[in-house]
Amino acid sequence: MSGTLRTRHEGRRDDTVRLTAAQAMMRYLSVQMTKDNERFIEGVWAIFGHGNVAGIGEALHGIGAALPTWRGQNEQTMAHAAIAYAKGKARQRAHAVTSSIGPGSTNLVTAAALAHVNRLPLLIIAGDVFASRRPDPVLQQVEDFDDGTVSANDALRPVSRYFDRITRPEHLLTALPRAMRVMTDPAHCGPVTLAFCQDVQAQAYDWPAAFFAPRVWRIRRPEPDAQDLRDVADVIARAKSPVIVCGGGVIYAQAETALGQFASAHNIPVVETQAGKSALSQAHPMNFGASGVDGSAAANAASAAADVVIAIGTRLQDFTTGSRTLFKPDATLISINVQGYDAAKHGALALVADARVALEKLTLLLGDYKATSANAQARLSWLQAVEAHCDPDRAQASALPTDAQVIGAVQRAATQDSIAMCAAGTMPGALKLLWRPGQGGYHMEYGYSCMGYEVAGAMGLKLARPEREVLCFVGDGSYMMANAELATAVMRRIPFTVILTDNRGYGCINRLQINCGGAEFNNMYVDCAIEAQPQIDYVANAASLGAHAIKAATLADLEREIVNARTRAIPTVIVIETDARPGPGPVTNAGGGHWWDVAVPEVGGPERLRKAYDTYLANAATQVILN
Repeated sequence: MSGTLRTRHEGRRDDTVRLTAAQAMMRYLSVQMTKDNERFIEGVWAIFGHGNVAGIGEALHGIGAALPTWRGQNEQTMAHAAIAYAKGKARQRAHAVTSSIGPGSTNLVTAAALAHVNRLPLLIIAGDVFASRRPDPVLQQVEDFDDGTVSANDALRPVSRYFDRITRPEHLLTALPRAMRVMTDPAHCGPVTLAFCQDVQAQAYDWPAAFFAPRVWRIRRPEPDAQDLRDVADVIARAKSPVIVCGGGVIYAQAETALGQFASAHNIPVVETQAGKSALSQAHPMNFGASGVDGSAAANAASAAADVVIAIGTRLQDFTTGSRTLFKPDATLISINVQGYDAAKHGALALVADARVALEKLTLLLGDYKATSANAQARLSWLQAVEAHCDPDRAQASALPTDAQVIGAVQRAATQDSIAMCAAGTMPGALKLLWRPGQGGYHMEYGYSCMGYEVAGAMGLKLARPEREVLCFVGDGSYMMANAELATAVMRRIPFTVILTDNRGYGCINRLQINCGGAEFNNMYVDCAIEAQPQIDYVANAASLGAHAIKAATLADLEREIVNARTRAIPTVIVIETDARPGPGPVTNAGGGHWWDVAVPEVGGPERLRKAYDTYLANAATQVILN
């Protein structure tokens, strides 16, 4: 992209570059660097419409390889790929997405919410209406009868960390640095939306040449307050049976080694959230497995007995805390988090700091302190139970394999370099319970539990971690919601393996419906208001998008096909039919390892509903806020 350099005032240098606003945006983004001298925004996913093709489209074409452009199939799923990339890079790099106005923008709302919940960087460049308003209403414009400043992009406000509407070219001089600050701020990281009026995209402006000077964005490591640090260390030093809850913030802070050393030095068991799983390898002796609703027997026993709970880098979501019933009422909660909002949850003793810095400083203060609570036998017993539950020869009512047996087969075929990934349905809980990853071998989007993330997310994750095998677990229901990015992965030669479990409906939510006293209704195809059972050929569907697709008749077939997939440069989809009935927990009920607060109707149902409500009341009575 060329621009005209000019001197604006006679007798002194005041260098400017004349570019359109869209050209200036792309040139700026192309020189925003990480400390490793890589672009922070690696490239831009784009679907063009009339709201972004002329301005943004021309600018992206002009800048070429300095800021690559990739075509997606759906605005939401290309944003999911961007989010998975950022997660796979531990927030050190990110992607941008651009859409036209109207449905292009509103398709991004779900993805923006996903990034917001998971605290992940995503740059949304959404086409908008005309700032001049001369041609209003334009095609796809959402008009507010009472507010002339509103457009469809305002739907992105509540799910954006930073939102700005670009109605003049020079707004970019402040908006773009603010966007970069948010995406590289460890506490405020999240999605940024720049609603870019389509006439402004094409307007020329004399930009200061210095605006396009390369800039390095270093992600800070905030130090803890000295008194807060001493207070936390004092509480831990008096603890007899503490437990550590490892959240995704440990991985974002690249604190995995510090956590392992801290837990070992002080003999404190570590339990995992969905986002924190694989910060420690499952082989680490202090890794007691998953916490909470979908938690392991060893982890939940350690949590229930803990007198001090040390939450590190976690939002303390209801699945992690068993809807506030997992920990003892008199347990003390310590929350180490870079974001003060999260650190103060549940009445915690807050330590606002980078996770790695906090762990290193606490280690020095605690000296030779050791807890007495790590029960190695409980951990071993749990892992033995996992082996038994995933055994392909385990007796069962159905001839079809369970999800646990599918996980066992994939685990046997996997290597230490494999990454298991998923997002919604049965598999997140089952994988959190049963998958035994090496360090960094787990990628789960469960903050938003977003169906349709899986295939696009696998593509984004493989872009972030090309050296590792990506194993994408997806149910038939979630696959039906969003699978088109398989075609993108084929076009770009991005290989990953999809394990598509076909249980003929929404098996996970069907089990929850039963557990809450309800009748089986509208989840499995057999219980829906339909004239005939659908006969969906998932192999043919995936093959039509260009993927290598095959059906595994047995678990042995599944193992063999996972190995075969490693020789291909395109995605492989392996379809296997499964039994929808059994739940994931090897020694627990179908709902997981602990109670989950899902409201049950008080009146109006049959006897099974009344019993479910009585159980609900009994569990709800145990909910506490730690002190």
